Amino acid sequence: MHVGTFTPEGTFEAAVGKLPHLAQLGITMIEVMPVSHFGGNHGWGYDGTLLYAPHAAYGRPDDFKAFIDEAHGFGISVVLDIVLNHFGPQGNYLPLLAPGFFDKDRKTPWGDGIAYDVDAVRRYIADAPLYWLHEFKLDGLRFDAIDQIEDNSAKHILVEIAERIRREITDRPIHLTTEDSRNIISLHERATDGSIPLFTAEWNDDFHNAVHALVTGESDAYYQDFAAAPEKLVARALAEGFAYQGETSPQTGRPRGVRSEGQPSSAFVDFIQNHDQVGNRAHGERLITLVGSDRAKVLMALLLLSPHIPLLFMGEEFGESNPFLFFTDFRDDLANTVREGRRSEFDGHSGYKGETVPDPNDRTTFETSKLDWSKAQTEAGEDWLTLTGKLLLLRRTKIVPLLRGDNGRAGRVVEAGDGCIAVTWTFSAGALSIAVNLGDETRALPDQPGDTIFAWPEEQAALPKNSILVRLATEAV
Repeated sequence: MHVGTFTPEGTFEAAVGKLPHLAQLGITMIEVMPVSHFGGNHGWGYDGTLLYAPHAAYGRPDDFKAFIDEAHGFGISVVLDIVLNHFGPQGNYLPLLAPGFFDKDRKTPWGDGIAYDVDAVRRYIADAPLYWLHEFKLDGLRFDAIDQIEDNSAKHILVEIAERIRREITDRPIHLTTEDSRNIISLHERATDGSIPLFTAEWNDDFHNAVHALVTGESDAYYQDFAAAPEKLVARALAEGFAYQGETSPQTGRPRGVRSEGQPSSAFVDFIQNHDQVGNRAHGERLITLVGSDRAKVLMALLLLSPHIPLLFMGEEFGESNPFLFFTDFRDDLANTVREGRRSEFDGHSGYKGETVPDPNDRTTFETSKLDWSKAQTEAGEDWLTLTGKLLLLRRTKIVPLLRGDNGRAGRVVEAGDGCIAVTWTFSAGALSIAVNLGDETRALPDQPGDTIFAWPEEQAALPKNSILVRLATEAV
């Protein structure tokens, strides 16, 4: 959730009022997009300048604490997205106050890199995650774009941070996830006893990108890597984690990733949409707008009933169709630079022309991105909520028990081609099988074990267009 667009008021206090809705639905964790103070009143939060201060437009620090406390009362944990790879351009006085804070010889996509090897800098960056966890009693953190955190110290700063968190906070589970385009597993490996020494899970962009390429046919930018045989890449991501495990990326011409089939299912956070993938489209279209409600429901079921950890983007649970756009509140020359940069970014993409891209600094762009909660009370919205609640209940009662003792190598691709994907995971407690048909033709049912626990639109003797069948075998397999 993005605090500023989650409710009409856009505050921590207003978000508390939506917690009963999430709890009743079956949501068990909320990931809050970055709240560190940034320039202007509204923005995504990834251009933070004060790493230790919640954004004033969202409320007081005590309001954020109250939101977390209230969520805990509903049995919902809260994790926070934090950005340790760069500082935002507006309101960032560190280059003037402490030029040595930055490494001018190393660039990130957002400016000079941070000098993590300078002791004072290292302590400022490494203490920030501990501050948020200790002071606000959060249940975890999501570390943004860690591939841009370059540190040549004997111990990488991310390893140091994770070790400190594991050592200092032992009174509750702490979930640490990373976003990393490199497809690495070295930060997420389990100990021999199954415990987690460093990071809990990785945001699995490969799953999203392969699914998106399959159902939309888009092949711009990073979707180039998933345009050929997307069914095989979706199936591999489901069965093994990453779709790219050392193969050469068509987009960059370089190998990407490592073998990941040995990772447990809980080491991957999957999604079919999120703030990045929606908001980085020129017009911020959600998946339901691109592929329609029927296909989106099939993908929702695939997401929520796979063994990986599923993440929903706010409003997805009731079929929200409002866009989520890229918005900022920059001033003067910076506003013009961002506006023109955004327009040029999409020149030649999917028929867009620069002048049609919404101005990020226009207040309307921000307001348009707010959730329309009235949709949850419509017939269509209630149908979505019923489906989402049913899937989450099935996940809690049927899927989660299988994951205890999952040591990896559980998945096996049964079929992948012509819009049809079938995968089976074999765990010590049973076998889970999913078959989905996203093609235009009816397909024969694959040979998979178990009894049907979910079928959409209903169980049939074959797999019609836009359908999913989920089976579970709990006897010895």
